[in-house]
Amino acid sequence: MNPTAFFHVDVFATGPLTGNGLTVFLHTDGWTAPLMQRLTREMKQFESIFLSEIDRTGARARIFTVEEELPFAGHPVLGAAAVLHRTQTPEAEASSWVFRLPSTEVPVVTKKMDDHYLAEMNQGTAIFGDAVSLTELQPILARLGLQSRDLASDLPVQVVSTGLPYLIVPVHAEALARAAINGSDLEALLAALGAKFVLVFDTMNREVRTWDNLGRVEDVATGSAAGPAAAYLFRHGMADPDSPVKLAQGRFAGRPSNIQVTRDPHDRLLVSGEVWPVSHGFLDPGALNGRDK
Repeated sequence: MNPTAFFHVDVFATGPLTGNGLTVFLHTDGWTAPLMQRLTREMKQFESIFLSEIDRTGARARIFTVEEELPFAGHPVLGAAAVLHRTQTPEAEASSWVFRLPSTEVPVVTKKMDDHYLAEMNQGTAIFGDAVSLTELQPILARLGLQSRDLASDLPVQVVSTGLPYLIVPVHAEALARAAINGSDLEALLAALGAKFVLVFDTMNREVRTWDNLGRVEDVATGSAAGPAAAYLFRHGMADPDSPVKLAQGRFAGRPSNIQVTRDPHDRLLVSGEVWPVSHGFLDPGALNGRDK
């Protein structure tokens, strides 16, 4: 049996042990969802990504949190692209990839930067939902420990998606620091509005926070939310569409991260960040011999 390689990388990072950690598993052809779910829980990262049908142009990919499979997520795609650059095209200064996710295909370009990589994904154009009324929003504010006075004035609360729909809640800086999820029904409340997750957004300081829907883990750098957040700023005249938007995240989780978003002439959102290697190894064969494989 050929050993299965895995790589631990940090995405949207400024060096090893910063940014958002990720485990990338290679050559997972034929693996079942239960096995991938169990390995993700074993690694205890916010997300893990599993690559199959790998070649020098891309791979098929599946992404899991410790709770579920996601149709799309940003930092796993960028981290996986850097790992493919390292393993498939190590001689190249720059490479292009396409990741075939269950719901979409995501193009990524990578550039070698001495001991790390710069990766940029094309998230396409953003899809905007209607503004959410204060009446609809009240239960969600309550789950966040916030009130209507914490909302930034003159800005709508709305769902924005570039593959994963986020309810963007613009707040004052002080409210961002206080926000925390409580209760067990946030996912159902968000689903009623067409959203998967909530994104609390200090638009003045361009800092965001998001969590799993039970509030157990705060994400330190959310690539799938960065595109919607930047699109929101562009749509509402809070950012120059011809200049990069730099978003801060992870400060409250003790892992400050750097995310950059630009918009191309076709309104497509390009999300980029640095990917730093931390470790790599192989799964022992016994780990793959369980009944879930």
